Amino acid sequence: MSFDFDQVIDRHNTYCTQWDYIADRFGCDDVLPFSISDSDFAVPPEIVEALQNRLTHPLFGYTRWNHDDFKTPIVQWFERRGGARVISDWIVYSPSVIFTVAALIRILSRPGDSVVTFTPLYDGFYGAICANDREIAPVYIASANEGYSIDFDALYMACSDERSKVLLLTNPHNPTGKVFTKEELNTIVSIAKRTNTFIISDDIHRDIILGDIAYTPITDITTRNVALACSASKTFNTAGLICSYAFIPDTELRSSFLYELKNRNALSSASILGMYAQMAAYTKCDYYVNELSRYIYSNMSFIKTFIDQNIPRVSFEVPQGTYLAWIDISNLNVRAQRLQIACVEQGKVGIMSGATYGEDHFMRMCVACPQVKLTYGLTGLLKGVQSL
Repeated sequence: MSFDFDQVIDRHNTYCTQWDYIADRFGCDDVLPFSISDSDFAVPPEIVEALQNRLTHPLFGYTRWNHDDFKTPIVQWFERRGGARVISDWIVYSPSVIFTVAALIRILSRPGDSVVTFTPLYDGFYGAICANDREIAPVYIASANEGYSIDFDALYMACSDERSKVLLLTNPHNPTGKVFTKEELNTIVSIAKRTNTFIISDDIHRDIILGDIAYTPITDITTRNVALACSASKTFNTAGLICSYAFIPDTELRSSFLYELKNRNALSSASILGMYAQMAAYTKCDYYVNELSRYIYSNMSFIKTFIDQNIPRVSFEVPQGTYLAWIDISNLNVRAQRLQIACVEQGKVGIMSGATYGEDHFMRMCVACPQVKLTYGLTGLLKGVQSL
């Protein structure tokens, strides 16, 4: 089977965050956006068919998720796509990965405690940590063109602080695109064990692997003091349908999470359409993911060639994973916010300042889009740089 990722689809007037609310991020609405990390690709037809079939039934009441039809496709997806072993009993439903992370942070720590995390960091996690009255203990992770180096001594020191109760991992990492090797995960787990730090791993980008480093879930390394949050939403562009899941091997912690979900937040009824979409995705759409990864790799390679040939003072290397291009602008000697404004005003494109993620000398560009859009975006980036 094949899928047309070159198809251009007009997303305007669909209440789309990326397209209909551009001004929220860039101050005007006449720019081409490369901001929110969702894709401009249509979902696979198998998902559309599953939703259409469900819509023929005219009732959409409260819905249960704790059944094999929901959990078995997840187990099989991880086994089929990487050979990972997942126990069905570990699986819990959650409305979003961010909810899972925030809820676990509340359960596992107290106000004033610290959450250790690699920075730069997906901006949604700043809220999940700080708005819950926890502090961020940052450990810098290098970009692709810096070799993705990790200072494990700094990680150990951060986790050794008595206030550090949680280590928040993103694998593949957002925004750098690093995919952690088994050896690196073993080292991280060893540090967490020695410092009695609980690991929460956000693996929502797990399917978009672009290099030679295979994805490994943290639960393949250990099932003690770990939880993994994930969703099909990034891969299949179904974030608006609301559905995610988590692996929580510890029985007591799993019960605490379900209490938080149901009793404190009244969120135990699953999104019916989100559940149907994920079940179809994980049972019928392997081909889509294979082709999507190849297309994203082609887009990333296109970016590197364009930048090398046209903007040599800017540095970019194809990341190991995700559909997020993390572009190094250090040699321009200008802050990322200034370049973002120049791209908006001169290039008419909206590319995110790396300052949003804690790194002021990078830009983050979502490239899950047809290459014709990407070409326009890179031309806008060039115009922005030339105007400085």
